[in-house]
Amino acid sequence: MSLLTGFEPIVRQSEPLAQHTWFRLGGAAEYFAEPRTTDELQALVRRCAEEGIQIRLLGGGSNVLVRDEGVPGMVVSLSEQAFGAIAAKGRKITAGAGAKLGHLISVAVREGLAGLEPLVGIPGSVGGALHGNAGSRGGDIGQWTCRASVMTRSGEILERDRDDLTFAYRESSLDELAILQAEFELEKEDPEELTKRMQKYWIVKKANQPLGHQSAGCIFKNPRGMSAGMLIDQAALKGSRIGGAEVSDAHANFIVADSSASSHDVLRLIDLVRSRVAERLGVELETEIEIW
Repeated sequence: MSLLTGFEPIVRQSEPLAQHTWFRLGGAAEYFAEPRTTDELQALVRRCAEEGIQIRLLGGGSNVLVRDEGVPGMVVSLSEQAFGAIAAKGRKITAGAGAKLGHLISVAVREGLAGLEPLVGIPGSVGGALHGNAGSRGGDIGQWTCRASVMTRSGEILERDRDDLTFAYRESSLDELAILQAEFELEKEDPEELTKRMQKYWIVKKANQPLGHQSAGCIFKNPRGMSAGMLIDQAALKGSRIGGAEVSDAHANFIVADSSASSHDVLRLIDLVRSRVAERLGVELETEIEIW
């Protein structure tokens, strides 16, 4: 029995990953799966564990750079409808990990539930946002999370309550293979006021980030008490370019890529920025995006 036996409808081989990421760069996944149900996901995870196949979860693709040589093993995307449901009841909202973060925020605002609106404009999925505790100056997703359902690398499904969850700056204890679903407890507020506040956040974000360009999210984490973007700016690196990759003029913590760019260009530019900031300002920058 091969790895694919029984999974032919949901697994493809040599799938180009560029089309699944915001950078639109990088090579192919050896295997790429889009399970249609939790049961299918569980069976696939167990098969990979039995066969010793490495398995990764790809969220919205906004916080990952895939190397040009591609990715060995299985890459799983929770893009099917079963993983994207959102439901509100009282002060709580339940969202599937595959739902877009922007969709979750829109539903919360419409229902008059405050807390998530400062995250407007952050791309990606709910699962990815939880994994990296996505946030902005107005707060992060972790502070509103009260429960999560996850799947381990052996296929076991676990329920994790608030007391069992830890969130820190761009980190969370949700490090199992897959986050399946999460519940958020928010605060009741007037929907019209919430909508206005969300629009203000969106306008500020749009004015200061290279939205609409071929890029990912922030490249580096902010060092404690400092802004990575300001450090890169102070090191006179805005507009620095290697191949088809360039440090954004709109926000120095973003790298934008043109149609000629390769992942290798972006990686070399990341190394250049990190070394110049360390050399000129004495600060070691840590990458926020995941590099596969």
